[in-house]
This record gives sequence, structure tokens and C-alpha cells, in this order.
Amino acid sequence: MSDWDTGDTGYDGGSDVDFGHYEAGQQHGELDQLHQVDASDSSYNSDFNVYEQDSANAESTDFQQGHSVQWTDGNGASYSETDFTNYSHDEASTDHIFAADGSVSANDSQFSQIDALRQQINSSFATGTEFHGNAGELGVASN
Repeated sequence: MSDWDTGDTGYDGGSDVDFGHYEAGQQHGELDQLHQVDASDSSYNSDFNVYEQDSANAESTDFQQGHSVQWTDGNGASYSETDFTNYSHDEASTDHIFAADGSVSANDSQFSQIDALRQQINSSFATGTEFHGNAGELGVASN
């Protein structure tokens, strides 16, 4: 067996040295990328107005008036008159006003997004090397 065992090309035993090398293959790759976004928004508004008014009043009136007349003459005759007026008035009243105005609003929103990327990468290669001993040449061949 010789020091140069190259398979098909081999060492021919002469003054010329030939060496050959050939390699071929395939490469496979894959890229998976996942991008996800989740977002949410929530808002709430409230407006409310209240108006209230109370009023109350009371009135009380009392009135009294009197009149009295007495008369006697010398003969023993007499006259008597009495007038009397009594007036009383009581009044009470209340008023109540109530007003209300309201507003309520709510907003909820959600957002979700997903992006997926899948890429397959396939490649093949072939390389070859030739060596010729006498001329000292080294060459590379590629496909």
C-alpha cells in the first residue's frame, strides 16, 4: 500500500504525482420566528350635576281689638256696649327643588397581534482539489 491512497485517482508509480479530492454535500437550515403583541386600553368618564334648593316660611298673625262704652244718667238709666275683635292667622309652607343630571361612559379595547415567520434554507455544495506533483500546481475546483 502506498502513502498516497486517494481512491480512484491513486498513485501511478511514475515520476508524476496525481492527487485528487472531491467532496459534495447538502446543508439544511430552518428559521422560526414568532412575534406577539398584546395591548389593552380602558377608560371611564363620569359627569354628574346636582342642584337642590329648599325654602320654608312661616307666618303668624294675632290681632285683638276691644271697644267698651258704659253710660249712666242721673235717673238711674244705664247703657253699656262692648265690641271685641280677635283675629289669629297661622301659615307655613315649604318648597323643595331637586335636579340631577348624570353621564357615564366606559371604553374597553384589546389588541392582539401575532406574526409567524418560517423560512427553510436548503443548499448544496461540491468542492474538488487537484494536485499535480511534477509541476507543483495546486488547483481548487468548486461548483
